[in-house]
Amino acid sequence: MAQADKVLVLGALAGVGIGLAVAFYQGFRSRRRGSGPWDYLNPANAQAAGVMMANGPGLPGGQAEVLQRLEALLQCVSELKDEMKSLKNALPTLQEHVREELRGRDEARRASPLHRTTPTRRKRAAGAIAAARAGARSSEEAESEGGYMTALTDSEEEEQSDAEEEDEDEEQQPANKLCVLLERIDRLHQGSDSDKRECLDLLLEQRAENSTFLWRLIRAYCDVHDISATLEEKKTTAETGKKVGEEVVGLDPACAESHQWYAIMCGIMADYETVQNKIKNGYIFKDHLDKAIELKPQDPMSYYLLGRWCYAVAQLSWIERKVAATLFGEPPSATVQDALSHFLKVEEIQPGYSKNNYVFLAKCYKDLGRREKARKMCEAASSMNTVTKEDEEAQKELELLCPALGV
Repeated sequence: MAQADKVLVLGALAGVGIGLAVAFYQGFRSRRRGSGPWDYLNPANAQAAGVMMANGPGLPGGQAEVLQRLEALLQCVSELKDEMKSLKNALPTLQEHVREELRGRDEARRASPLHRTTPTRRKRAAGAIAAARAGARSSEEAESEGGYMTALTDSEEEEQSDAEEEDEDEEQQPANKLCVLLERIDRLHQGSDSDKRECLDLLLEQRAENSTFLWRLIRAYCDVHDISATLEEKKTTAETGKKVGEEVVGLDPACAESHQWYAIMCGIMADYETVQNKIKNGYIFKDHLDKAIELKPQDPMSYYLLGRWCYAVAQLSWIERKVAATLFGEPPSATVQDALSHFLKVEEIQPGYSKNNYVFLAKCYKDLGRREKARKMCEAASSMNTVTKEDEEAQKELELLCPALGV
């Protein structure tokens, strides 16, 4: 039986009981009007008024109090009848009104992007609702005479879903904050010298122990090293950056960017090391670049750096090779052809990657005796604008290389 029907039946029963009481009172009042105040002493009325006879001389006062209460009761009954009538008139449209209100709330929820549930969140919400339904069944079965079971209303389900979404939003807030921070850091990295210093300060201030954050910290140390004015500041920055790099590659060995920027920092440190450590850093540089390429094979920067390493090794003198062999047993090995293949890979992945890549392609072709190819690479490099400090260095190299090739 529906809840509304139960209310109507109970109301009807209550109305019948109250109606009987009123009818009794009205009959009693009419009999009272037809008899004198001393009729209770008449033996013929003694049996009908046995209770009143027990009250003796104080009866008129008691009757007045009873009449007063019954009149108040009549007024309450009249008001209750009016309310029942209003409720009865409202019931046919109540269900439709509730449905329209819930439908409007549901549409407002769906229109808001903050309340769009993912399949995972819907699944979790459904599980919570099922558990709530089970608890509702057990409690209502104990209280209901007929053992009827009711389901959760739409509003209760919405409350469960909203609670799940709020928990999900709270979990996503730290991740969103980190994304905003990383976007700002990347913008500063592309900016002026002061922006690069601000980038390093921000990374140190907001430091988070995850590889996505920390490889950018290594990069920031590289940037500040390049713009530092004194040799002491450059060396200190490079040493600190290398230590951070060692921590990061140990923290997450599967992060390609960490290996890439740690390799770069090892290359920078070569300018401040002894010959032995310089050769050692060269091996570390190569190992971590190989790892970066293994983890992220479509990153042109790693191939460019590996090409630079191969070209540098190919230019080593006989004495430098002997020193490396004495210290480490086996000297580093690479040829100009190896370097050329890496620079060509850069161009394959991202044509026009950098001015410097064209310059080194020209150098490789020149060393291999392919002068026509070398001239074309010089022309390609000359067509690119000079924007960064690396571009400025490439332009200086180009000014020396072009005359030698007759460009």
